Amino acid sequence: MKKAYIEIDEERCKGCGLCINICPQKIIRFSERFNSKGYHPAEQNDPEGKCNGCGFCYMMCPDVCITVYRLAPVRGETQ
Repeated sequence: MKKAYIEIDEERCKGCGLCINICPQKIIRFSERFNSKGYHPAEQNDPEGKCNGCGFCYMMCPDVCITVYRLAPVRGETQ
């Protein structure tokens, strides 16, 4: 079950890589695309739903580009 996910504002991201290095689940990578400023922004790559919403990426981002969403457990589902 997916516990959390992040959204990255690619236009604000300067591609410093701090979020990539700090992520304990290793689900953030550099995008192959360029943003309008010419940077490769970070993007979430989490097809298996490993994000646990720890917020390390959010706290590390100097440009406040990352929003973390934690999902409430659905009644009756086991983890």
